Amino acid sequence: MDTLVERANDIRLLVLDVDGVLTDGRLYFSPKGEEMKVFHVRDGAGIVQLLRAGLQIAVISGRQSKAVERRMTELGVTWIRQGIDDKLAALRELLDILGLGPQAVASIGDDTPDLPIFEIARLAVAVADAHASVKSRAHFITQANGGQGAVREICDLILESQRRVALS
Repeated sequence: MDTLVERANDIRLLVLDVDGVLTDGRLYFSPKGEEMKVFHVRDGAGIVQLLRAGLQIAVISGRQSKAVERRMTELGVTWIRQGIDDKLAALRELLDILGLGPQAVASIGDDTPDLPIFEIARLAVAVADAHASVKSRAHFITQANGGQGAVREICDLILESQRRVALS
């Protein structure tokens, strides 16, 4: 069995769910019916660090949100797929575009729609408050809950693992 460092060392693409991963999973609506999302600044910092290190970031979400588009664009994320029913098909399309295989993929999820990607990802990560079925299929479970720095935790893990291997 591969160690966590070995799995993280191979990562070239981090795939993120939104609701429950980049956010706390709750849905917020304004009095006018506009959807609002709350993102953690540390998750954004981790995403920027991965991008600067040359890794790719993709958001694949079942919901459509202007807030997600705005926040990911601010951070420099170009691979944003929203309103997706089949997350695995969206990932396969993206892998073709990027010329990568599933061994280059880390995925962070929190609920059952994320499981198809977990089945092929080199590193499958569940946030601390993920559904039990997701935790049982994860290679790693974060200490932080979704929307509370879990993404930063994985960004740091990937970067540190890749630094360690590069120095050895």
